[in-house]
Order: sequence, then structure tokens, then C-alpha cells
Amino acid sequence: MAKKQPPQTKCTELVRTLILQKNDQKEKKNKKRQILVTSALPYANGPIHLGHLVEYIQADIWVRYHKFIENEIYYFCADDTHGTPIMIAARNQGITPDEMVQKTHVEHYRDLSGFDVDFDNYYTTNSQENKELSELIYGELVKKGHIARRPVRQLYCEKDQLFLPDRFVKGICPECGAEDQYGDSCEVCSATYNPSELKNPSCSICGSSPIFRESDHLFFKLSDFHSFLSKWLSDPGRVNPGVRKKMEEWLNSDLRDWDISRDGPYFGFEIPGEKNKYFYVWLDAPIGYIASAMNYFNKTGNKKLFDQFWKTEDSEVHHFIGKDIIYFHTLFWPAQLSGGGFRTPTSVRVHGFLTLNGEKMSKSRGTLIRAETYLNHLDPSCLRFFYASSLSGSLDDIDLSVTEFMTRYNSHIVGNIVNIFSRLCSGISAKLDRTLSESLSEEGKALRKTLLDSVESVLIAYEDLNYAKAVREITSLGDSINKFLTDREPWNAVKHDPEAARQILTDCLASGRILAGLLKPILPVIASGVEELLNLPEPLLRKNLEWIFPPSHKIREYRHLAARVEEKAVSAMLDEEKERIKSAAKKDEEKDENKNKKHGKKMSETSVDGIITIEDLVRVDLCIGKILEAGYIDGADKLLRIVLDAGEGKPRQIFAGIRIAYKPEDLVGMLVVSVVNLAPRKMKFGISEGMLLAAGEGENLTLITPHRNAKPGDRLK
Repeated sequence: MAKKQPPQTKCTELVRTLILQKNDQKEKKNKKRQILVTSALPYANGPIHLGHLVEYIQADIWVRYHKFIENEIYYFCADDTHGTPIMIAARNQGITPDEMVQKTHVEHYRDLSGFDVDFDNYYTTNSQENKELSELIYGELVKKGHIARRPVRQLYCEKDQLFLPDRFVKGICPECGAEDQYGDSCEVCSATYNPSELKNPSCSICGSSPIFRESDHLFFKLSDFHSFLSKWLSDPGRVNPGVRKKMEEWLNSDLRDWDISRDGPYFGFEIPGEKNKYFYVWLDAPIGYIASAMNYFNKTGNKKLFDQFWKTEDSEVHHFIGKDIIYFHTLFWPAQLSGGGFRTPTSVRVHGFLTLNGEKMSKSRGTLIRAETYLNHLDPSCLRFFYASSLSGSLDDIDLSVTEFMTRYNSHIVGNIVNIFSRLCSGISAKLDRTLSESLSEEGKALRKTLLDSVESVLIAYEDLNYAKAVREITSLGDSINKFLTDREPWNAVKHDPEAARQILTDCLASGRILAGLLKPILPVIASGVEELLNLPEPLLRKNLEWIFPPSHKIREYRHLAARVEEKAVSAMLDEEKERIKSAAKKDEEKDENKNKKHGKKMSETSVDGIITIEDLVRVDLCIGKILEAGYIDGADKLLRIVLDAGEGKPRQIFAGIRIAYKPEDLVGMLVVSVVNLAPRKMKFGISEGMLLAAGEGENLTLITPHRNAKPGDRLK
């Protein structure tokens, strides 16, 4: 019979168990997270623009936040370098694809670094590591039966001896009849289709008519991973709920096999065991995330960390992407990783698009602003702050309103946060030998406590990618310090009571230091300036936010932290971009003219002073039309909706900017002159299928009408 245990021994063991559990929980809480972050790879056939920067700045803020709280975190990216567009662009520049991607790599890294985006490694997909990893993953997929082969009928340009990707075929949209549309979708009516469905297709490289050829292609059998993907997407935190809903729609329909091969000539990696076949760029591009990490860990002697991040679930991997590529990153990519023997991402963080003053950014209108152009005129901190104040972790688009862009930075940063340091340290501190008081006053302690009590709330907002909330809390704290400062007027106190002024200086800077720390992930340069100004013994981190100045601490001479955004600088940036676009368009026209001459197509000759020939004039189809209906449009204060009979049997819809001069009821029955061979334009209200001719401005705007005996369908001669 077992000896009965004394009650005190049972109690001792229970206490020991509770202590061990508590220590284990404490250890888990204090354990540093190991995190790997990536951003989508910018394509190497063009410059970085402000739309790209939404993503890189969003990710960089999150990385800097984790460094602030001292987690172990790495940020990797690379240039996406393969594919037909790269090959063609290099050919047009008279250089090799390798030379082109190397040149672009330097430019991309320069521009991204210019916005204080701090990568641990910025690499390239045109690397030995990426080649080996692509072959390894493909080999695993072949072994497991996830690769199929089947014939594909494609458009082929005999002149260029090239199978044409969708974007290298142009023609007439099979749905709406819009001309000059790409081979995958119509920019006018948004219809999607195969290149073979285009009417009058032509090669966008040389302009010749392509033919159809058949070739065997290799396919990744995505349908094999249906169950896996359903479970993967259902894991908490994996993707935004809105993204999950969209992915579930795709999962509930048939998952199509994914074409992963391209025929040569092609700039990319050759597929092992195949003749003249290359990996499609979308297969090896995301593998560039892994290759960039491998390159870094090999260089730094941390090869074990590579396996820890990409072969186990002990660490975290987070992808930051735009909502235009969620299909690839939440279906193809996790399936490819799973089949290839690698771990899948912990989460895929998706952001919306960028618009400028409420409109889609447009190269033709000069609003697709390059990073380089911005940096020629404006401080990168302004854009970092504007994006942060607009990002909430949702899929909503961000509108870069020029007015808001200037107002937010000038008000919240220059007029609020920087104002604290400039008012105190540019003049007052010099009169006090830049020496702080012995300790904080009771009022100063209360202000400091207000700042410290808000720290966790701000950090949670950073973690959740709700930077807009973090900004609101930070700027509100700045308001509190400024009010404390204004109420006590140290600029007056320094004249008659220097010690009182010194106390105000000390109290405000003790809280201002915490404020700068909370702002550090968004504006690292300004935070670094505050660290130097306050002569801090260590960089600002979460662990030392509660640190207080030692007695009689000396600060440094004030140096400029930030300047206001001036409207003339913004205008200069926009003007430079428009001028660059104009110059580029002129060069493109010259190239097109030379190309058409080469193919025997007669071009009209237009002089630089605007004189045209009869050939130019006859290209514009001017037609008499009768207005059948006219009406207002909700949400459009300048437009009227016109239904026009142009003698074609089917009326046209036109959105005309004439609301200021005409009432709808006055237009019905009127004969007007319209342009009927203008490419249809997709607007948020619908498709506009022409243009009405008018003269004058504002309320004096007058529609052009025929003199006599005209009827709908008559052409102007």
C-alpha cells in the first residue's frame, strides 16, 4: 500500500507547477519574435513611381516598428527581371537583357532607399540562387505529379520569330469594338478575353499581323491543392477578411491549371529536361523572396536561419502586396511552396491602389509620378507621413490629394511635433546654456504619464497596420505637449525667471522624447534628429521610453528637423513629370512613324507649328447627330448624359461636359456635330461613345449645330 503523501508536499508541488507555468508564460511573452518580411518585386522594365511606394513604405514602417520593440526582423526584396517585356525593352535600347536589369537594379534601389526604405537585402531574380531554387521546386512538383503537358494554340509573329504574350498583341475589342486594345483585356469596357478573340490583331512590336501556331506547354495542376488552399485560407490572420471572401469565390469555382512555361526566345531560366522552354516569369518571380533571403543569410554566415524561416513554422513570414496580385500570392504561391517542400507565409498583407486627386494615376496625363521626380523637389518624409496617415490595414484605395498632402504634413508634423523642438531648442535652450533642470516638476510628470499611458495603444495600431490610428494618437499627444508649452510661455519666462523656463524646457522635452520614439517607424530621419538634438545615450526604443534625463543633462545646438511643403515645389514636380511625359511621347511618335514607314504605311506629316495635312483631317469622322435624351448624372457636377442618334440604327451614349451651359430639357431634339470614331472611354458612370463639338468657355459654351437640311448620320465634308 502506497504511503500517503503529506498535505504540505502536495501543496508544495502545486505551487511549483504554478510557478513554472507562470515563468513559461512570462518567457513566451518576453521572447523575441523572428520575422521575415517581403514586398512584391518591382518589374525591371520601368522606374519606381509613387504608386509602388505605398507598399514599400507600408512594409518599411511595420519593419521599423518591430525593430523599435526589438523583435528579430529581416526585410527582403528583389527586382523581378524575367519575361518577354524585358527582352523587348532591352532590344529597343540596344543593350542585352542582363545589362538592362543591372542598370534598372541600381535605379530601383536608389529610388527606394531615397524614401528611407531600409532593406536587409535588395536582390535580383536573375541570380544563381533563384535558378537553383526554381529548379528544385519544379523538380519536386514533377516528382509528385503536379505538372501536366498539353498543346497550346498561340499567336506567333513571323517577323520577330516570337510567340506573343497577351500584352504584345493589340487589336479591336470583341465586346465593345474599341480599337488598340491589349490581348487580355479591354481598357474601355473591362472585358477579358483570349488574344485569339481580338479582331484585326497585330504585333505591338513591329505592327505585322501574327499567325497561329501550336506548342506544348507545361502546367501546374492547381486543382490538386484545392483542399489544402481551403484550409490554408481559413487560418486566422492569414489574409484580410475581404481577401478571404474573394479567394473563396475562386475556390468555389474550378481552379484552372496554371501555364508555367514559355517558348524561346525568352529571357529567363530554361526548364530542366526541356528543349527551348523557359519558366514563365510568375513561377520564378516569387521564388525571388526565398533567393534574396538565401543570398543574405549565406553572406552573413547565418545559413541555419534560412532553414528556420523557409523550412519550419517556428518563425514568421509576411508578404506585403497590392490587391492586383492576390490571385498569385494566395493561390498559386502557397500551393507552389507546399508542393515544393517549403513553408507557406504566415500572412499576406494586402493594400489598395493609389489615385491622384481622385483619379487613376495616368502616364499620359503626367500623373504617374516617378520617385526620382518627387525626390528632385520634395522631402521623402512628407510622403511617408501622408501614406501612414492614410493606411488603415484595409483594401481601400488611397487618394493622394495635393492639398491634403501639404496640409497634413505642414499642420501635424511641422506645425505640431517639430514645433515643440524648434520653439524650445532654437532659442530658449541657448539662453539656458542648453542645460536641463534637476528633475521633472509634478506637472511635467503628469504630462509624461499621459504619453506613456498611450504607448501600448499606438504600438497595437502599428502591429495591426492601422497607421492612420497611430498617427491620430501621436498628433493628439503632440497637441497636449504644445498646449502645455503655450500655457506656460517659456519665451516670456526666460526673460524674468530663467529657472522656471528651464523647468518648462525639461518637462516638455521629456515628453517630446517619447513622442519622437512613437513617430520613429514612420519618420526615422526626424526621430534620429531628435535623438541627436537631445544628446541621448541610446537610440529611441520601446525598452527605454521610460528613461528620464539625468540631472542637469545638456542637449545639443538645434539643427533643422523639417520644413513646410511649399505649393511651388509640388507644382514644379508635376510640371517636370508632364514635360518628361511629353518628351517621351514625342520620341514614341517618331519611333512609330519610322516603324510604319518601314512597313510601307503612309504617315501624315505634321509640322511643329500645328499645321496638318488633308490625310490628318480625314481621319476624324465628324457626323450630324440628334439628341434623343439628356439628363443629369448623380455625382457629376459638370457632365450631362446624352443619348445621340448618329444615323447608325443604335443610339450612342455620350457624357458631355456641358452642364454649366445647358439644361437637359433644352437639348432634346437638337441637331449637333459629334466625333464618332473616337475610342470609347470607360467612366465610372458608364461608357462614353463619342464627343460633341462646342466652342466657348463656362456659361458661354455653345454647341456646334448644322445650318440647314442636315439629318442624323450625315458626314461633314
